[in-house]
Amino acid sequence: MPSIIVIGSSNTDMIIQLDRIPRPGETILGGEFSTAAGGKGANQAVGAARAGGKVTFVARVGRDMFGDQAVAGFQRDGIVTDFVFRDQSAPSGVALIFVAKDGENSIAVAGGANSKLSPADVRKAKRAIAGASAVVMQLETPLETVQAAAEIAAKAGVRVILNPAPARPLPDSLLKLVSILTPNETEAELLTGIKVTDDTSAAQAADKLLAKGVQAVILTLGARGAFVATKESKQLVPGFKVKAVDTTAAGDVFNGALAVALSEGRSLLEAARFASAAAAISVTRLGAQPSAPMRKEIEKVLKTGR
Repeated sequence: MPSIIVIGSSNTDMIIQLDRIPRPGETILGGEFSTAAGGKGANQAVGAARAGGKVTFVARVGRDMFGDQAVAGFQRDGIVTDFVFRDQSAPSGVALIFVAKDGENSIAVAGGANSKLSPADVRKAKRAIAGASAVVMQLETPLETVQAAAEIAAKAGVRVILNPAPARPLPDSLLKLVSILTPNETEAELLTGIKVTDDTSAAQAADKLLAKGVQAVILTLGARGAFVATKESKQLVPGFKVKAVDTTAAGDVFNGALAVALSEGRSLLEAARFASAAAAISVTRLGAQPSAPMRKEIEKVLKTGR
């Protein structure tokens, strides 16, 4: 089984379900509280593992209760935790999440130990990265660390999948090392200045990113599906119709499943469809990692279309 390296953040999510997201200065009573394992990197690692991948996670968590729970959770999902470092001084990351009745969310993150994940940490995993079929990353850890990992992977000829979230400007030196960039509409607009509203604007945004050296762009468009673009072709892979309960981690589950499908030799379009099915299942469930589906669930959706 080809191995997937996920490099990134681990958080504990504290979730309140409400009728709607509070406005600034407003207090809304009557919410339901729960906690769930989260963090974009950890979500991607769990998403990939449950989709059938052999996953190693590179991350940094605190020496605290949240860190203990996170590592135990990764191990339950069969994720290799040799490079999940325990930070002596910084606490584990925490996210505070409001989830509205229609599934929309609002999130604030205290990064803690995630902000201490360093290029030196990544270099400790150099051999594992060089032997992987794909490296998956996001932007909840320092950009210099993402850059260092991309350089190691690119030098070894390993596919680099970068989910540019949370949205921030990225240097061309990083983009040209990226095999597949997976922005949503907001992230694509920040990176290109083009507002993505339809297939035409999606193609324009993708072209701008491809011109910077990215090999392929998969724009995730929520319920509409995924717009897959290379220099040779552009195509919308339609999404699956589901009733959304919580959209938290849908993009992370998409990226994890995408890496698995590609490592198994599926084409970019087939992999995007596999990843879309995984993401569609995830939005029907509350929480980040708890929402990531198992392989057999993804295959059932692909077979039945629902």
